[in-house]
Amino acid sequence: MPPPLLLAALRPGMLRLAAAEADGVILNWLAATDVPRAVAELGRRRTQFEVVARIFVCPTEDAGYARTLGRRMITSYLTVPAYAEFHRWLGRQEALAGMWAAWAAGDRRVALAAIPDEVVDALILHGSPEQCRAQVNRYVDAGVDVPVLALLPTPEATAADPAALTTLFARLGRDAKEAA
Repeated sequence: MPPPLLLAALRPGMLRLAAAEADGVILNWLAATDVPRAVAELGRRRTQFEVVARIFVCPTEDAGYARTLGRRMITSYLTVPAYAEFHRWLGRQEALAGMWAAWAAGDRRVALAAIPDEVVDALILHGSPEQCRAQVNRYVDAGVDVPVLALLPTPEATAADPAALTTLFARLGRDAKEAA
């Protein structure tokens, strides 16, 4: 039996292609509230079609740290044309216009500062491990079958010993609607 083929997709054309030709879709750089829009574009899907989403998780209660890291990541990714168009399609034109303009003008500091906290908080999950797990569950509630956590470095994790990391993973782990 051949392995399943999953297609990474951002906007309507690729999403429909994934639904028509693949065994699943991989979503990236979206908020839990964006999932229904992406899933709706899939339309009719094959049986056992899986919706996978890469979700950035920064398990720290230091919101300032998480937002600083998140802003750096957002400017690195969402200034790339494909991701910029994706977020325009998702309705973030107004929220990210200042970042895009400053980035295009070469002013990286202003670009970072132009990203609203609400956008960072929607795209980079942060808080206690339990709060992060609850936020991941919102993706599952919205239609994600397989949440893939992209764990970001935190001061707590980088200073911790291996046993502390094991505890962190356990606190973040499972649930996701009890592994669907």
